[in-house]
Amino acid sequence: MRAVILGGAGAIGGATAARLADAGWRVDVTGRSPEHMPHELRDAGIRFHRIDRSDTAAIERLIGTGAELLVDLLAYRADDVRALLPALSSVRSPVIISSRAVYVDAQGNHINGDRPPRFPTPLPESNPTLPPAADDADPHTREGYAPCKVAVELAALDSGLPVTVIRPSKVHGPWARNARTTTFVERMLRGTEPIALAGLGASVDHLTAAANTAALIETVAGMPGARVVHSADPDAPTARRIVRAIGDALGWRGELELLEATEAGDDAARGAHPWAAPNPIVLDTSAALALGYRPAALGIDLIKDEARWVAARLRAAQRR
Repeated sequence: MRAVILGGAGAIGGATAARLADAGWRVDVTGRSPEHMPHELRDAGIRFHRIDRSDTAAIERLIGTGAELLVDLLAYRADDVRALLPALSSVRSPVIISSRAVYVDAQGNHINGDRPPRFPTPLPESNPTLPPAADDADPHTREGYAPCKVAVELAALDSGLPVTVIRPSKVHGPWARNARTTTFVERMLRGTEPIALAGLGASVDHLTAAANTAALIETVAGMPGARVVHSADPDAPTARRIVRAIGDALGWRGELELLEATEAGDDAARGAHPWAAPNPIVLDTSAALALGYRPAALGIDLIKDEARWVAARLRAAQRR
């Protein structure tokens, strides 16, 4: 069994590569810089290829006569998908990673908008999405990201190929590019001064452990089909429980100061945190479970892995 992962050195790509390699797969991952390839993946026999996502000819050569699985974590425009369709036709089970950001509520509000959306709980895959972006839209902007992901999904699902589109929530895990636990890990490593949390730390904003997405990808690898499916943790803890879990992972014994609200209106305000959601956001994962997927573990336990990984990196940086 052979897998090709485009963008395989980040959280989801790395977790998927490691899981498949452990199961006996031959795994090739691509990226722009070999320096970003985690040594744990190299030690597992996973092969790195310096290939830009826009170089579809190089990707086609890498796929060669075919592969059982291709995971694309780098498709941000519909053109990215369309350019790769000839190569995908020789892949038994193509998978494209999208985002929960595509959804829009009944009032037209969405996650990257100015007003917080109010979604049904749990939120099903059938919920309406934003309109797709035009081909010239910039996916690397707050306004353009979600519509571009909608366009990516449509290009994949309209291709006639058995493409599984996976919509994760807030991703966490080792090798995350911008680990959301970093600020809290930094503060906890400095000492036991109280940490403030706005909204009494009661907000619920569903998380997605990279290890759980890897388990889902392994499941759909053996069940090709055109579909959209959520990837999210089996639990949906509050922000307070998440921060407590980070503290448990690091042996932190400080206190949480629960505030009614932030003391200012910006992200740097006292008590602000990355798991704030004015209205609960919980993804429905019943479609994934119906495919036979079983989570690797609870998210509240797996987020500790990211915290320990971040702490190890911070300590290593201090020693240099």
